[in-house]
Amino acid sequence: MPLLETTHDEETLTLSMVAEFAATPERVWEVYADPRQLERVWGPPTYPATVVDHSLTPGGRVTYYMTSPEGEKFCGLWEVSSVEEPARFVFRDYFADEDFNAVESMPGSTNTYTFEAIEGGTRVTYESAFDSLEGLKTVLDMGVVEGSTGAINQIDELLAKG
Repeated sequence: MPLLETTHDEETLTLSMVAEFAATPERVWEVYADPRQLERVWGPPTYPATVVDHSLTPGGRVTYYMTSPEGEKFCGLWEVSSVEEPARFVFRDYFADEDFNAVESMPGSTNTYTFEAIEGGTRVTYESAFDSLEGLKTVLDMGVVEGSTGAINQIDELLAKG
């Protein structure tokens, strides 16, 4: 399993995950840069994603929805602020309505994904910084760790397929 570590810190309002993959940073970066690949790994395995808009550039937006086993759609929005290909990107992540507007009543977070070359592959650090302790606790209670673990652990299979 690629996921090595998950931690959350209520003082810094952060949730961090670290994973390692047997591929170059450039190849792992492609998983996020290509919307069709991102669809195959974003969200838990039982909630497949559909990427609607994808602009992984500063000022760009990524919009998507995940579909539950019962057919219910859950929408999300990234507002990309910084991109340093293939080393790092930063985005604001929001729950969204069906028109892909941020749902202000749900917690948003600033996310930094960092890709580091290591012997035999890439270490990716996923860090989410929340605006409040309530927001961090809300997503933890919603199962973000379990859902993210399932999503991240799908990346190995995608990388193995080339």
